[in-house]
Amino acid sequence: MQEAVVGVDGCRAGWIAVIWTDVGAHCELLSSFSKVLSVHPGIIAVDMPIGLPPKHGRIAEHEARSILGARRSSVFSTVSRAAYAANTWKEACEINLINSVPPKKLSQQSFAIFKKVKEVDAAITPALQSRVREVHPEVIFYEMNDRQPLHFSKKKRDGASERVKLLERSGFPWSTLGHPIYLKKNVADDDIIDACACAWSARRILEGTARYYPEKEERDARGLLMRIHA
Repeated sequence: MQEAVVGVDGCRAGWIAVIWTDVGAHCELLSSFSKVLSVHPGIIAVDMPIGLPPKHGRIAEHEARSILGARRSSVFSTVSRAAYAANTWKEACEINLINSVPPKKLSQQSFAIFKKVKEVDAAITPALQSRVREVHPEVIFYEMNDRQPLHFSKKKRDGASERVKLLERSGFPWSTLGHPIYLKKNVADDDIIDACACAWSARRILEGTARYYPEKEERDARGLLMRIHA
């Protein structure tokens, strides 16, 4: 029997998880990342930074951007750990300016996922990283696409079609997913597609065939491994 693996992506309503078993794949919407961990004991691949650097940016993101061509902007730099204590975007920018070389503010998009990043950071430990790994969907699709960047943004119809075709070609059981219908204000279509890609990567992690960036270990002050798997 094939061991279940889980791909997880943050969404407006919480966390969308795609569980891939020997009979196919299905979705679950969970309210918190700690709930994901408690419900699913196997390999979990999550599209969220694990490990927060003392200074703005991590080697993992630098290497991921270097291979993605036109899709490189989808990989945000993880800001300094100190900045995550901020309550407002302005405050976060001020803190990050003194914790980056050269000084950098941060985008509104980066600040928008602060809550999710902090949720993962509060739940994860170095020991848990034996089964919970950081991934990035655009890097995963790059791997699926014969290590070539994709042509279209995931927000475009052609981008969604391109990604679903790659999932199917790469062995993910897209047809078994049941195409769950969520309110778009809670879970976007691309959240589900991304979570499927994360599940595909989780399968590779389980099988020992995943690539990762960087090869050399980089850890944060808590001992968390800062590495993107695909």
